[in-house]
Amino acid sequence: MAKKNAFYAQSGGVTAVINASACGLIETARQHKDKIGKVYAGRNGIIGALTEDLIDTSKDTAKAIAALRYTPSGAFGSCRFKMKSLEENKLQYERLIEVFKAHNIGYFFYNGGGDSADTCLKVSQLSEKMGYPIQAVHVPKTVDNDLPITDNCPGFGSVAKYIAVSTLEATFDVASMAKTSTKVFVLEVMGRHAGWIAAAGALASSADAEQPIVILFPEVVFNKEKFLARVDELVKKFGYCTVVVSEGVQSADGKFLADQGLKDAFGHSQLGGVAPVVANIIREGLGLKYHWGVADYLQRAARHIASKSDVDQAYAMGKAAVEFALKGHNSVMPTIERVSNKPYKWKVGMAPLNKVANVEKMMPKNFIAKDGFGITDKCREYLAPLIKGEDYPPYKDGLPQYVRLKNVAVPKKLGEFKI
Repeated sequence: MAKKNAFYAQSGGVTAVINASACGLIETARQHKDKIGKVYAGRNGIIGALTEDLIDTSKDTAKAIAALRYTPSGAFGSCRFKMKSLEENKLQYERLIEVFKAHNIGYFFYNGGGDSADTCLKVSQLSEKMGYPIQAVHVPKTVDNDLPITDNCPGFGSVAKYIAVSTLEATFDVASMAKTSTKVFVLEVMGRHAGWIAAAGALASSADAEQPIVILFPEVVFNKEKFLARVDELVKKFGYCTVVVSEGVQSADGKFLADQGLKDAFGHSQLGGVAPVVANIIREGLGLKYHWGVADYLQRAARHIASKSDVDQAYAMGKAAVEFALKGHNSVMPTIERVSNKPYKWKVGMAPLNKVANVEKMMPKNFIAKDGFGITDKCREYLAPLIKGEDYPPYKDGLPQYVRLKNVAVPKKLGEFKI
């Protein structure tokens, strides 16, 4: 049987290590040239497949592909685009088949989060419903750490490390200024429904070096009176405090504190801007001087301070995706299985996509402190290994040396298609 080409694409919000997964996938595919032809990347995610805007990764050298391991963001461009069901939009799926046939593509690798897993699941069903053999494997990625089954998600460990370090450093800063100036610093982090990233801020405080830190989780209904009482308590004890707030924090009526009525491409509420809301609550309730900041893209782009555990796992997920496909697996996702905490050990597992797609993994109740403003020892034990280890990129003249690929376009064989 003639060997097939592979299609790889990146989806959703990019991370500091999604390119490490691309690196693992492409390098592994190149090691199996007898079974896999070329690896084509979709320019800007699945949109690249629909519009036949493909990138020939074989045009980039082994050195350039290897450099993806320490380069942040999405080397091929990403997108926020969720395909509807086959019944709702058959034309899109027929177009995918046309593109796959035209370019002899038999492997489909989609690197993303929950919505991407859903898209990958739908594509995996094409061979049954439309008579075209295509093996679809989802490569996990999400800074929110909310994919089910896998112990953790590539991308999260590095964001967690960035937030933990930033919280620690900002707390030192506000401590210096608290006598005559700022007494509260509010840091807004990502996390729509799951508070994993916010939880990482609590790692800045430990038993032997306590820091006055308040965490606001999406899983805990925001109670203004209790929150103000906790901030007041810490400021009276330490003279200052830091508040780490997830963008997805909700009030008792179920509304996001930061919801401005806007929607993103997936139809989700467009969040962001909760830090000034919380800061204003502190000003009105306690009259304390404050500063606030939003980690935003910085937290997910910070490859310079990436967790080595995260980089290693991201690479392993890309590598495993190819190996699973070559073994005949379809509609699956490689996972990270924790073997032990001390010493930290993990291995690669596998999950069926129908158990992954559209399922969010929230913070367990026993990970959140009883007062709702911190983490438990069990949570600390879970988080600590994920931020360990440094994997610095090469530097030149004080700046990281990241790679930009050639991203040479594959000649088109079909007509235009509007999405």
